[in-house]
Amino acid sequence: MFKMSLLPTLIENGGLVMWLLLGVSSVALAVFTERLLHYHRAQINSAEFLNGMRIVLKRENVVEALSICDATAGPVPRLVKTAILNHERGREGVREALEEAGLLEVPRLEEKLNLLATIAQIAPLIGLFGTVLGFIDMFAEIESQGLNASKAVLAGGIWKALICTAFGLAIAIPSYAGYNYLVSRVNSIVLDMEKASTEILNIVTNRHLPKP
Repeated sequence: MFKMSLLPTLIENGGLVMWLLLGVSSVALAVFTERLLHYHRAQINSAEFLNGMRIVLKRENVVEALSICDATAGPVPRLVKTAILNHERGREGVREALEEAGLLEVPRLEEKLNLLATIAQIAPLIGLFGTVLGFIDMFAEIESQGLNASKAVLAGGIWKALICTAFGLAIAIPSYAGYNYLVSRVNSIVLDMEKASTEILNIVTNRHLPKP
């Protein structure tokens, strides 16, 4: 079992590449945490929110509806606001406005995900690079000692060289899993956006609303 007390020793023996891997892992953790919190704030109960909008707009209280949208975080309220502000353009005009707004919202949701995917891909390569450097050092030591090189030198060199590969894989596996989880959250939010767009399109075009 891995002991945390071994971590300083592993970092020291892994060399400079280990510090690079630690930096990469810190970035991956920061990106995952930031995106997770962002999606938690962005994904609201869209059905409940739209029911509230339907009640407010039924009273033709556009100002209150816009205020609620401004006070609620997430892409769904912003789409609803877009539909309300463009309701005078007719059904096709509102649909076009919603499509344009949706095209702006999706990149915001996908922001930084490519960085996490890149880390998942390159972490094993960085670890392999560190391992190759470790083997180079080991063989250089064996060459310098010649026939006097012991099995302990060989075993120790291999152990040190493989540290970087192990750490690279240890970073890549959770990074890739985290990336796939965040992608699933994005897909869920986009699905909510699509459902909300259809619903609010019907709400604002089936009744006459005053100018906001």
